Amino acid sequence: MAENEMRWEGATRRHYDYIVQRLRDPARIREILKPRIDYTAYALGQLEPGLYERAHWYRAWGESGSGLVLHSKGGLGDATFVMGDPDAVAAILSIHPGPSHTYTTAQPQHIDVLKRVFRLATQQTMIRMSVMGGAFIPFSDVTTVPLTGLDIRRVNALYGSEGGPSYYVPEHLDRGVYRGVVVQGRLAAVAGTHVVSPQEGVAVVGNVFTHPAYRGRGYATAATSAVTETLLAFCSTVVLTVDPSNRPAVAAYERLGYREACQLVEASAARRDVLGFGASLRRLRASIRGRRYHGSFVTLRR
Repeated sequence: MAENEMRWEGATRRHYDYIVQRLRDPARIREILKPRIDYTAYALGQLEPGLYERAHWYRAWGESGSGLVLHSKGGLGDATFVMGDPDAVAAILSIHPGPSHTYTTAQPQHIDVLKRVFRLATQQTMIRMSVMGGAFIPFSDVTTVPLTGLDIRRVNALYGSEGGPSYYVPEHLDRGVYRGVVVQGRLAAVAGTHVVSPQEGVAVVGNVFTHPAYRGRGYATAATSAVTETLLAFCSTVVLTVDPSNRPAVAAYERLGYREACQLVEASAARRDVLGFGASLRRLRASIRGRRYHGSFVTLRR
């Protein structure tokens, strides 16, 4: 499909032109992400050495504004993060749609654009909560223990206690910060991280889970508190994401000093153009048209 044949719904049929460039300068990427650190925390963490080399960053700007797309590859799979003007994001995804299967993070205004490129599953509106050192209130009523790669078997057993598979490997625990609650020799609860970036001073808490037999005792709160306290020793901003309908979890995080910062949408995504032929043709044409701009020239019609 030729690039100018991509049609986006709207009241009028109008062409929108964008320049798309690959971003390679961490300082420039940081400059774009820092003003919205609560939303961009995970993406900002991908600038950490060892992660940056596995990430692809793209920026587009044009008549409606500018947008950014990140395609990253982590230990648990591929991820796609988007921010900025939806049409600028659409311009990027039209030629750089990323992996065939990915996990997307976006804001509500990006969903229509994402649906034109991906089939979305397990789509969930979440709230992002954040805490800084001065606001943190530790919960120390329950003793926690540090977890490392040596604990991977019992960590996977805990995550799989409701019947689902668990694919964590020792590297996940050793590269992050994980704390657990042990009851009578059994790992009853765990909290960990999605990304930790001492360089950027940011971390994302996640993978919080309590065995069904031990819920309602504050174990998850204790583990999350221990992880947060450890992270705040070298990160100025710590964030997490939670389902707003899970009021007990939201309340527990609020007791630790976390506050709602923004809304976002998370979803598993499968690319509609599985083989990528359409995107490849559009990318070739856009690169030829964009030579004078040191990038790719994309026209969207809607």
